[in-house]
This record gives sequence, structure tokens and C-alpha cells, in this order.
Amino acid sequence: MSQANRTAPGSSPERLGAMQAARLLASREITAEQLTRACLDRIQAREPIIKAWTCVQADAAIERARQLDRGPIQGLLHGLTLGVKDLFDTADLPATYGSPIYHGHRPKSDAASVALCRQAGAVILGKTVSTEFATFQPGPTRNPVNPDHTPGGSSSGSAAAVADYMSHLAFGTQTAGSIVRPAAFCGIVGYKPSFNHVTRAGIKSLSESLDTVGALARSVEDVALLVAALTHDRRLLDLDWQGTARIGLCRTPWWDAADPDAQAALESAGIALSRAGATVSDASLPGSFAGLVDIQQEIMAFEAFQALSHERLTAAEQISPSLTALLQRGESITFQRHQENLANAELARRDMDVAFNDYDLLLTPGAAGEAPRFEVSTGDPLFCRSWTLLGLPCVQLPVTTGATGLPVGVQLVGRYAADPALLRIARWAEGRLAA
Repeated sequence: MSQANRTAPGSSPERLGAMQAARLLASREITAEQLTRACLDRIQAREPIIKAWTCVQADAAIERARQLDRGPIQGLLHGLTLGVKDLFDTADLPATYGSPIYHGHRPKSDAASVALCRQAGAVILGKTVSTEFATFQPGPTRNPVNPDHTPGGSSSGSAAAVADYMSHLAFGTQTAGSIVRPAAFCGIVGYKPSFNHVTRAGIKSLSESLDTVGALARSVEDVALLVAALTHDRRLLDLDWQGTARIGLCRTPWWDAADPDAQAALESAGIALSRAGATVSDASLPGSFAGLVDIQQEIMAFEAFQALSHERLTAAEQISPSLTALLQRGESITFQRHQENLANAELARRDMDVAFNDYDLLLTPGAAGEAPRFEVSTGDPLFCRSWTLLGLPCVQLPVTTGATGLPVGVQLVGRYAADPALLRIARWAEGRLAA
């Protein structure tokens, strides 16, 4: 289990879990200003190394915290610190979408999810680094466990900020593996809700069929809290699990691409959950699953070519070679091919829905292993692409460390729209998988 999750009630404010802090704020045992100042102090100390933020609004955050302390409890996120991925529009902060094309860009309004968090009482500390348009060209952010390694992408800054105690909560988005993979690499919890469960209004689009808004935090109850505030789905706050969880151990068709650490983590997690009372059996996937990675890549490329039309037509020289290659691939895909891909994805969704008659969730790798070195890549989203395409809810849990001491986790995948059940079992599993 990640060190980030080992927080006691007496911990310093920045190290409290979000739900822990929310309870203390509600009882006025701690103030929002104390919480905010602790996180800002942490940012000041660590940001020169980690580089998780594109901008921090310290004065505005402190004033917001003071306003909250003077008034009644405002909502689920009252006084909690939040990092906003630089893919989201913000009325009071720049939004560059991880691209030099938008240097200095100032939106006139908040993304809907940002506005909802303000309404729920969050204290926005600033904007966290995103890769270029949420693709694969990295920003400057380093992995807080070992700065020689990547934090993953595209929610690089959000994952690093949460893992390094700079913020209690942070936004992520996932089009391929951009919540689960950085959460795995940084040793925290990531939650990608079911597709379309969280509004995407005001977020720079990459792929309309895939883009999903989610949460990064240090526990399952914390990611559930953030998404409950975004969706008004109070069922996400009821995390008591009663019964015997039916878990499908899902090695996927790409098992050989997982390194020994990732394979061992999955196998040992299955054994631990079985010993804790779950029914764990090898998962049988429908035949349609095998081709989903290729379909996801083609849908993402086709839709990115459309979504970034303005940028490629007016500022192509400022687009990275890796993104240029993705857009060129998208241009080569015909409309008919895209429609076939969408139809095949829908058939696979139906097949997977039937498969879930035998399981409450699937236990599967979320990443191929430990985080690569910073200069190599942000990591391969191979073990996330299919679940994102299917629109299924996913939770990444940290469970161990690999050969070089970096975090290794497992991914829990639930049935579409069965997010409350997935989170309940994930919280139960979280306690049983502690290292």
C-alpha cells in the first residue's frame, strides 16, 4: 500500500485524507485556512523538484479558505484543497491544455465540473500539469516517489500533487489510461467513473467517444467524495460492503506485456482477497475483447484529428511530433471505418455486460509495471485502453512496490453504471491489500 494512504487522525493537515479532513472541518476542529496553508507550504517546499503545477493562486486560495471559515459548511468539499488539471477551463486562472499554442490563454468561465466543486466548497489551489492536449508529450512533472521517473500521463501534475501531499484532491481525465496509469505510477488511488457520468462541459476535448472526467486522491473514500460532489450521486458516499464479492482475475490478452512486478502484484492481490472472503476465479472474456485496443486507438486518432482541427490548421509547427503522428493517423481513417469501430465497440459492450453476470468486478493490471524513467516515456496505457473504450468504471489501488522501489498497483473494473458497487468493494479491498 502507498505511504500516502498511511495517515493518522493526528497527521499534519496536508497529510490528512480528504474525508478525514472533511470531518474535522465539519466539526470545526481544523480550519480551511490551516488546511490550505499547509498545502501551500508543501507546494513551496517541493514544487521546485516535482513541478506538478502550471500556476498556483496562493493569495486567492487563502482568502477563499477564510471566507469558508466565516460561514456555514457549504457542501461536500467544504474547505478541501483541489488541484485542477490544466485541461479544464477556469475563469480565474490560465488554461493552456498542456500546449504552447495556448500560452497565456484566459477562459471567461469555469468548466462545469470546476464550478460544481466551487459550489461544494472546494478551495482551488491552482492548475496541475497536463501532457499536450492530454496525449503523450510530457510536461515537466516528476514522480514524487523518485523524481528520476515519470508520474505518468496525461494527469501528470494531478497525480504527483496528490501523492506528494500538495493537494487533498485533484481532477483527472482519461481517454486511454490517463487517470489509472498515473495513479499506479505515483502510488495513489485513481477513479475513472462510467463514461458520461461526469459532465465534460468546458474541458478541452480530445475524443468525444472516450474522454472521461475522474478523480485522484489517497483513498477510495476520497475519490468517491469528489465524484459524489460532481454528480450529486449520494450513493457513492455509502461505502459499506456486505456480502461476498465475486471477483474475476483478469490477466487480459496482453499478460505477457506486464512485467514480473505487475504480474506478481495481480496474483498476490487475488490470493489476498480470496483469503479475506471473496470468491476469486479466472475471468473468461468474450471473444470481441481481443480487438478492442486497436479499435480504441483508431477511434481516439480519428476523433482527435477532428477535435484539434483549429490547432493543426493554424499552429501545426507548435504541435509535437508524437501528436502530429497521431493526427496523421486519424486523417487516414475513413468515416466508414470509424462507424464500424463504434459499432464493434458497442457489440463488445453488450458482450461484456453479459460477462459481468458472473462477477461483481474484474481484477486486472492497470499498468505494465513500475513507472519508466522520465526521459523514456509517460508509460503505455495498454492495460487501460479497452476498459476506457467500453466506458466501464475503474479504480486503481496501490498494493506494493516493485524491484526498484516504485509503486505497483492493481485495477478494479466494474459493470457499466455500477459505480457504487465497484467503490464499495474497492474500499473493502483497499484494507485487505495493505502492504
